[in-house]
Amino acid sequence: MALLVEFPPHRPPLTAVENRLKVLRAMRNWSQAELADRLDVSRQAVNAIETGKYDPSLPLAFKLARLFDMPIEEIFDDGFEGSNHD
Repeated sequence: MALLVEFPPHRPPLTAVENRLKVLRAMRNWSQAELADRLDVSRQAVNAIETGKYDPSLPLAFKLARLFDMPIEEIFDDGFEGSNHD
């Protein structure tokens, strides 16, 4: 008899990371082009991240966290509520 095991059993399926980038940008009255200049990326890259079509690289996520002066987890949400600190 075959045993069906989900891997990994504790994680939901991979989906796009949700983010607050558009809200944070709007709070500072920055255009996508202005944010892109501050991050040294294209305006199209900012748009793709804001709309969830693209997840930023880890270095870019750190840049965003420094720019907005907040932890990465406050900008991006992967939908996983579990913690390894239990």
